[in-house]
Amino acid sequence: MAASTHSLPLLLLAVAAALFVLRAEAQTAPAPAPSGPLNFTSILDKAGQYTTFLRLLAQTQVATQIQSQLNSTTEGLTVLAPTDNAFTNLKAGTLNDLSAQQQVQLVLYHVLPKYYTLDNLQTVSNPVRTQSSASNGGGSYGLNFTGSGGNQVNVSSGAVTTQINNALRQQFPLAVYQVDKVLFPNDMFSEASPAPVPAKTPAGSTNTTKETAAPEPSTDGTSSSSKTSVGFLGLALGLALFFMGTS
Repeated sequence: MAASTHSLPLLLLAVAAALFVLRAEAQTAPAPAPSGPLNFTSILDKAGQYTTFLRLLAQTQVATQIQSQLNSTTEGLTVLAPTDNAFTNLKAGTLNDLSAQQQVQLVLYHVLPKYYTLDNLQTVSNPVRTQSSASNGGGSYGLNFTGSGGNQVNVSSGAVTTQINNALRQQFPLAVYQVDKVLFPNDMFSEASPAPVPAKTPAGSTNTTKETAAPEPSTDGTSSSSKTSVGFLGLALGLALFFMGTS
């Protein structure tokens, strides 16, 4: 009993010492390093298969614009990123036929000026404004989103419809989703390749190329009236010679 009585204070002292050491270590341990600034392009770079979209983002300087907005936005951003296959499936020369301004509008058309989850996009009010809408006064270049069961969402530009297949990032202030087609708006199609204007047809005319046929020239170079005059003169001379011969 005596040994047990003396060991209890020693045990309590040891526990107290251990707690003191743990508390001291907790106070001196370095705080976890703050996470670095959100890097938009690194998300696409790590995911792979977005080389063409990254090149367009750099050429048009939209990547710099997005990065700047992420540092100050209170609404967040949503990016619909076309894969390399999406650009490969375009008609040859499509991107080269666009002006520099149209390329900017095309890239901005894939950026929504607000953070949307996939659930939000299934119930959002259409059409949804894009960054390209803002650069055009807000009157055009919108997108339409519809849910098709579960978390599946379809997006349509009017000219192109595709599914949102993968969420590369879905955390405020940035959502990045994969799309397998390049979203071309109807407005850009009409600007890039206007339809030829048909020639007007005069009223009452059935064939503008039909012309009145000119009279065909005589094959021997004389007209029918000239032939009649020559024949009459020959007859008169023949009668005159006949009467002179009989007299």
